[in-house]
Amino acid sequence: MNSPVSDLIKQLVSFDKASVQPVYIQVAQQIINGIQRGYLSKGSKLPGTRVFSELLNIHRNTAVAIYEELASQGWVDIIPNRGTFVLVPEQATAKIKATAERIDRAYNYPKVAGFPFQKSFHLASTLQETSAKYIINDGQPDLRLHPVHQFSRWYSAAMKRKPLINKWNRASVATPSVFKTQLCNYLNATRGFRINPNNVISTRSTEMSLYIVSQLLIKKDDVVLVGQLSHYASNTIFQEAGAALKAIPVDDEGLDVDYIKKHFIKHSIRCVYVCAHRQYPTTKTLSAQRRLQLLQLAKTYGFAIIEDDYDYDFQFEGSAMLPMASADANGMVIYLGKMGQSLFPSFQTGFVVAPDNLIAEAHNYLSLLDEQGDLIQEQMLSELISEGEIYRLVKKNIVTYKQRRDCLCRYLQQYFNGIISYEQPSGGLAIWLQFKHPLSLVKLAEEAARIDLFLPKTILYQDKTTCAIRFGFGHLNEDELEIVIKKLKRAYDKVLNF
Repeated sequence: MNSPVSDLIKQLVSFDKASVQPVYIQVAQQIINGIQRGYLSKGSKLPGTRVFSELLNIHRNTAVAIYEELASQGWVDIIPNRGTFVLVPEQATAKIKATAERIDRAYNYPKVAGFPFQKSFHLASTLQETSAKYIINDGQPDLRLHPVHQFSRWYSAAMKRKPLINKWNRASVATPSVFKTQLCNYLNATRGFRINPNNVISTRSTEMSLYIVSQLLIKKDDVVLVGQLSHYASNTIFQEAGAALKAIPVDDEGLDVDYIKKHFIKHSIRCVYVCAHRQYPTTKTLSAQRRLQLLQLAKTYGFAIIEDDYDYDFQFEGSAMLPMASADANGMVIYLGKMGQSLFPSFQTGFVVAPDNLIAEAHNYLSLLDEQGDLIQEQMLSELISEGEIYRLVKKNIVTYKQRRDCLCRYLQQYFNGIISYEQPSGGLAIWLQFKHPLSLVKLAEEAARIDLFLPKTILYQDKTTCAIRFGFGHLNEDELEIVIKKLKRAYDKVLNF
């Protein structure tokens, strides 16, 4: 008959030889789990390696490796000529969950909280999972263009900088960081600003920037004006802050400022959210005349303008129109942007540009959310700005993205001529496709999914007057673009034949 310890081990331990994790690690973790839960008590003698290997049907060398792993972590004591005995290390407090559980299944962590908490309807996830090979997004860059080998050298060099340790150890810094100074230099050169480090904070993302700004500006039921078709993530942040969203029409000149004059009075608006450079999702640029009207109206009515410039760097033809914030003499504009969109997301940084007193208050919120920040990232970006590498990367990628835009337009003309209307954008990584004859975009997405093409719901826009897709092309090369457009046409034809 097997000893009680042997029977217990047979119940506690199971393993998968096909797993990437070695068998001896899988088994050792489950024995540790049994010790932690009290099934194997201190002093219990474990079977010898020969018996142990027969018990689990494993090679004896694997059994030896299991015991050596347990001994190296201090969970067992191997005494020559006597055996292997269970220890309970005094400092071993980490709970390691076994790969497979049987007799301890009742100890699984609870799935439901035993107390009430506030749920948020607005924060329901829009994330959709897919196994499709081809995906259309809302205009994200191609991470394959990221210079991996160069960045590995730059990142390694940044980590070795001696001043980095001093920055981590210092509780507060009296003078502006090198990164802030370099960021101001970059923005002044590329966006026509005249700012200093007191006018800017850096964040992890544009969404984080907008969250901090919304906490500063918005109280419950404050009116926030957004475009009739606007960015869902931004709307979610405003609604979670308690704002009452009001939609403003958008035409070929961008946000309709005259509509605001006609339908709102002074001090009734808290802020206006606008993507002046390229309105999301339609990509329409706010005209120069309307920019001046909106700035004057903000001063007269007493509302803030949140200018989200999410893809300023990607300009293919002509010069990009400077941000409204660069012409703001009255402190009415809060400017949100992102730097490093040609890089991996972990190297990108969001930023807020605003008057000194608002930035000072924003720092208080940022210190709660992200007090330390990413000093290595800041060190590296500072050097990339000062050496001109950021500028060179952007210019290099613009050439590639322009070729992809032109390629996409050729395929649209070839496969969707007379079906879809669009304007070739002068910049950005997305194109606004409008179907001339309405159809169910939900059915189109379903048919596309059947042929390995994923259209997320966040890029589909359909109501009584709109039937359109925000088609992001930046992440697809020219061969992939042809495949995607062909699949989209097949799905379209299938929906029409229903």
